[in-house]
Amino acid sequence: MKKRLLAFIFFSSYTFVNAQSNPQEKSVQYAATISADDLKRHLTYIASDSLEGRDTGSKGQRKAADYIAKHFADLGLQAIVPNANGEKGYFQFFNLYRKGWKDAYIKIGNKKKEFFKDYYPNGLTSIPKEESVKVAFVGYGIESDTYNDYKDIDVKDKAIIMLEGEPKDKEGKYRLTKAGEKSDWEDKTGLQKKMNIALNKGAKMFFVVSASDASEFKSLAAERKVVLSRFNRMSFTESPTPEQASSNPTFYISKEMAAEMLAIKPKKMAKLVDKITSTGVSTAASAKESTVSVKAERGEVPIETQNVLGFLEGTDKKDEVVLITAHYDHVGVQNGQIYNGADDDGSGTCAVLEIAEAFAKAKKEGAGPRRSILFMTVTGEEKGLLGSQYYTDKNPIIPISNSVCDLNIDMIGRIDKEHAPRQDYVYLIGSDKLSSELHKISEETNNKFINYQLDYTYNDPKDPNRFYYRSDHYNFAKHKIPVIFYFTGVHEDYHRPGDDVEKILFPKYQQIARLVFHTAWEVANREERIKVDSNKP
Repeated sequence: MKKRLLAFIFFSSYTFVNAQSNPQEKSVQYAATISADDLKRHLTYIASDSLEGRDTGSKGQRKAADYIAKHFADLGLQAIVPNANGEKGYFQFFNLYRKGWKDAYIKIGNKKKEFFKDYYPNGLTSIPKEESVKVAFVGYGIESDTYNDYKDIDVKDKAIIMLEGEPKDKEGKYRLTKAGEKSDWEDKTGLQKKMNIALNKGAKMFFVVSASDASEFKSLAAERKVVLSRFNRMSFTESPTPEQASSNPTFYISKEMAAEMLAIKPKKMAKLVDKITSTGVSTAASAKESTVSVKAERGEVPIETQNVLGFLEGTDKKDEVVLITAHYDHVGVQNGQIYNGADDDGSGTCAVLEIAEAFAKAKKEGAGPRRSILFMTVTGEEKGLLGSQYYTDKNPIIPISNSVCDLNIDMIGRIDKEHAPRQDYVYLIGSDKLSSELHKISEETNNKFINYQLDYTYNDPKDPNRFYYRSDHYNFAKHKIPVIFYFTGVHEDYHRPGDDVEKILFPKYQQIARLVFHTAWEVANREERIKVDSNKP
């Protein structure tokens, strides 16, 4: 009995020591739980149409955040972000301010027309306060030796409604050139020429009647909304000075809205245009003046958004923290099309979810990491790395001094033309810039477990793409926190509606997620914290 007891104690001690002395075996065991099937399951939701492209501050982005937070909670990760109630949660909320239109409408009688649906601005038009203005119809707005829309028309201190382009005859020939060729009254040059004539006559506002039909106009309005939104950059602070009123505010309106503004039926509006076509004589004087109210107030619109953080506490070195990050926002809906962002960066987001699950399983089974790990999916990357900047510059939940490194994952599910058809590669960016030890660990880990080609093309400081500065790891690197950026390159669906789940190469994606896991496992479990011993550009 005594011999059996001693044998049992010896075997148990051997098993414990052996498990502790073979962390590589444990690494393989838990890395194997990161599967292509699970990655696909997560990504099928994160990159679904129901999330509408996860634009920063949107309903779809919030739905993605809820999904991520629930996964963290289900894994038993700690919620560490303090909230107003003195409790802790998974969301790190903050406000961004986006330059845009706070209140915009055209009021005809008591009816308000909808901005970017019924009409849209030509440029970043600003009318801070509601302005009542008389409206006069001026046909095509042309004044020449052979055709005149201004005969007996007074436009001083008024808004004018003018038809887009120039008149044609019944055969479709341009009346002013008497041929199939346009005159200089067409396009942008023609519009400016028309505006100059009206300005010289005292006009103060312009409404251009689009030549497009109702369906085409709706698409144009949606397209202009997207185009103009690109000038509405987000920032952390609200501008102290209100935007001044624009000179010469100009809007495009539909034919139906033009008729409504002139208090006539659409059929009569069509007849006014048809008469010019058939006779070559302006009908501007045939429409009576009316009055409308216009407002297009621009300013900073507050947008609430959030990073999502899940914390796994380490053991004997728990105050030192390894970060694993990805951005979960994308670019939303553009021109009526949903940009699902499966690769950018649904792939990184779901990799974080799977890596978190592997570490949580390890901890539950008594093999948790020595150092703590913060799993963080950030918002606002597409707006200028704003979510990670908020964390590092304004509110780091984990002190910067305690942050060991950031392993950042952004677009790891496709291949680029430089490597096609080869799949077994990944670009690494930044691994040697701050820590030679991190770089060495990365290479040794890859050689031992994954054996992918590690491509350092974009790590070159002379690379014109400057990818080192274009994902969230950079906000950690600028604080001297060592980083690795995992990336598989740009493809034909980058920031396009074709970036969908069906095009993700899941076996490849799985292996890169496992590579990140193995690297994090080594960094989190080694005896010494990795050193910051480099300062490469």
